[in-house]
Amino acid sequence: MSEGLSYKARRRWSLVILLVGLPVYIVAALNLIALFERPHILVEVAIYTGLGVLWAFPFKFVFKGVGKEDPDQDV
Repeated sequence: MSEGLSYKARRRWSLVILLVGLPVYIVAALNLIALFERPHILVEVAIYTGLGVLWAFPFKFVFKGVGKEDPDQDV
């Protein structure tokens, strides 16, 4: 087994990230945009799209392979 988080730990962390971290990130992004004057609609869509994709990059290793069967489970 490679170093890092186990399959079960990655599943648990992915749930925490999706159920707690993502809503907190969304509220933070909305409040950050609200600090400035509202930009043109296309710029606003681009900002929200960029922020929507950007949050996932740091957690890529956590989500990788979580939807597959447990590789450590004996068959």
